[in-house]
Amino acid sequence: MWIVTVEKEQTMPSHPRTHIAIIGAPMDLGAGRRGVDMGPSAIRLAGLNEKIASLGYSVEDLGNVQVPQPESVMPGTDKARYLPQIADVCAQLGDRVAQAMGEGKFPLVLGGDHSIAVGTVAGVASHVQKQSNKGIGLIWIDAHSDMNTPESTPSGNVHGMPLACLTGNGPAELTGILGFAPKVRPENVAIIGLRSVDAAERFIVKQTGVKAFTMREIDERGLRSVMEEAIRVASDGTSGFHLSLDMDSVDPQEAPGVGTPVKGGMTYREAHLAMETICDCDSLLSMEVVEVNPVIDEQNRTASLAVELVMSVLGKRIL
Repeated sequence: MWIVTVEKEQTMPSHPRTHIAIIGAPMDLGAGRRGVDMGPSAIRLAGLNEKIASLGYSVEDLGNVQVPQPESVMPGTDKARYLPQIADVCAQLGDRVAQAMGEGKFPLVLGGDHSIAVGTVAGVASHVQKQSNKGIGLIWIDAHSDMNTPESTPSGNVHGMPLACLTGNGPAELTGILGFAPKVRPENVAIIGLRSVDAAERFIVKQTGVKAFTMREIDERGLRSVMEEAIRVASDGTSGFHLSLDMDSVDPQEAPGVGTPVKGGMTYREAHLAMETICDCDSLLSMEVVEVNPVIDEQNRTASLAVELVMSVLGKRIL
C-alpha cells in the first residue's frame, strides 16, 4: 500500500470525494484470451496514481487481490470455466471495496477481465445497503452486454456473464456473493455502447428489463442525450451508481489493446464526453476499468487512454 499526494493541477469538482482507493484485480480466468491480467500494471505504469493526485485527491494504492494463475487450477465445467476461483476472487474484491467505502474512500478498481465486476458491485451494494434503504444503480459502458448464463453462453467464458449475475441471473456462486441478490435492480441498469450480443443473449437482455443503448442509438441521438438518460435510469430511487468501464467500448482505432475488440465503437471524444457527463451529475459512487490487454496493445496506448478517461470522470477539464 502506498499513498500519493502532489501539487494540484487544478481544482477538484464540488463533490465530497477526496480520497481515492485503488484496488487491482489482475484476473484473466474469465476471458478467452490471455493478457488482461496485466491490465492493472499497465494502467499504473501509465501514471494513474500520480495523475489522479495532480487533481488534488489523496490517492491510496491498496495493491492487488490475490488471483490464481490458470495454469495452477483446473478449469472445471465448459459452461463456466474457473467458476469457483472467480467467485473466490470476487468475494475478496467485494470485501476490499466495501471496507474502502466504509472508510470514506472512493474505490477505483483496475481489472482484469470483466468478471471482476461481480465483486466490485457486490462490495459497493453491500456498503450502501448498510447505510440506507436505497440500492445502487449501474452504468455499464461496454461493446457487449455480458448477460450470458451457463445455459446460453457459446464460449463458457465468465467475463460474458457478470451483468446477468449482478441482476440475479446466473450461477449461485456469483449471484450470492456477500450474501444477497440481486446486487442491482435491472431497471436501474444502463448499458452504453452495445454492438456485439450473442444470439441467445439478446432474449436475456430484453427479458431482464435493463436499458440498453446500442451504438446505433448513440449515432442517431448523440452521446450526450444517451448519457443523460442513462444517468436518470441509474439514479432513479438509488443512492447513486457504480460505473463499469470496459475499454472495448471505445473503437479499436483508439483502444487496440483490449480483451475482445469490436469495430464501430465510441470515438476518443465520445468516450471523454461520457466520463465528463458522469462527473457533472455528481452521483458516482465507485468505478472500475477493465479489459486492458497490454499483450496486443500499441505502446501502452489503451492503458494511457484508460488513465485519461479516469481523469475526466474525476474532474479534469479542458478549461
